[in-house]
Amino acid sequence: MKRARLVILALGLAAAAAGAPEAQQAQKVVFALNWFAVGDHAAYWVALEKGYYKSRGLDVELQNSKGSGDSLAKVDTNRADVGLADAAVVIPRIAQGARVKIVGAVFDHTPLNFWMWTSSGITRPKDLEGKTLAAPPGDAQRQLFPAFAKLHGIDTAKVKWLSIEPAAKFVSLSEKRADVVADYLTGLPFYEKAIGKENLASMPWHKHGFDIYSMAVVASEKTLAERPKVLREFVAASYLGWRDVMESPKAALEIFKKRVPEIDLALIEPNLMLGLELMKTERYARHGIGWVDRAKMCATVELLNTYMPDLPRKVGCDEVFTNEFLTKIEPPRR
Repeated sequence: MKRARLVILALGLAAAAAGAPEAQQAQKVVFALNWFAVGDHAAYWVALEKGYYKSRGLDVELQNSKGSGDSLAKVDTNRADVGLADAAVVIPRIAQGARVKIVGAVFDHTPLNFWMWTSSGITRPKDLEGKTLAAPPGDAQRQLFPAFAKLHGIDTAKVKWLSIEPAAKFVSLSEKRADVVADYLTGLPFYEKAIGKENLASMPWHKHGFDIYSMAVVASEKTLAERPKVLREFVAASYLGWRDVMESPKAALEIFKKRVPEIDLALIEPNLMLGLELMKTERYARHGIGWVDRAKMCATVELLNTYMPDLPRKVGCDEVFTNEFLTKIEPPRR
C-alpha cells in the first residue's frame, strides 16, 4: 500500500513537472527606452539584474530609441508594449489619435532645458529668435517648442531647427553646428565634457513657466486592455529598480556598467544623480515612486491645449494618465 502511494505520488509529480513549463512561461515585454542608455535608465537594468522582472514572470527586452517621439510611435503601433516618453510628446499624440496612456511618472519635476555657449548671449527665451536649435525630430523639447514659443512671444519663423541623431547632441554644440541644443538638465556632465564647464549655459524650462510633467512610462491601449496584470507587474518591478537606485546609486552604477559596458561612469554618475534630485519629492514620499498628481497633470494638459497651435482637438486630462497600475513603492527614507 505504501509503495502504491509512492508510485501515485511520483506519477503526480511527473505530470506536474511536465505541465510546469507552459504554466510558468515568461511573458515577453518589449520596453522602448527614449534614448540610448544613460543614467535615466539605470533602474531598468537594476530590475533586470536583481530579477524583479523575472520573479514576476516577465521576460523584458530593453530597446533604445531616437527620442520620445520614436519610443511613443513604437508603443502606439504595438512594436513595443511599454515605453518611456515625455508627457509633452504624449499629450499632442493623443490629440492626433495615438492610443496610449501614461501609467506612471519618472521625474516628478521637469528636466526640460536648452543648452548653449555662454558666449552666445542667449539669456532669455526671446533671444532664441534668429538662432539655430538642434534636436532629433521626436525630441520632447522640439515637439513642445511651439507652446514654449507662444508663451514667451517667440516668432517661430525666426527659429531654425537642425535635425540630428540623439548621440550627436553634444558634438553639435561643441562644433557650433547649432547655437542651442535641446536636452534634459540631467545631460549636464556630457555638455561640460564637450565644451567645458566655464563655457556652458542653460535655460531650464521650469524657470520660465514650464514646470510640467515630463518623462513617464507609457503603455499601449492593447497592453492596457489585454495584459493588465503583466503591465501592473512590469510597473512594480521597474519602480523597485528605481527604489534601489535611490537607496544605493553606487551599487546601481556597478550593475549598469556590468549590463552596459560601453557607458562612461564618469559621465553617467553625475547624470544619474541629477535625475534623482528630480525624484526626491514629498509627493513620491507620500504616494510612492511614479505616482501622478492629477492637478499637476491637468495643468500640464491645459498648458499644451492652450499653447500648442496645431492640436486637432483639446485633450481631456483623464485621457492622458492613470494611476490604476501603480503599486505603492516607497522611496528610501532620507
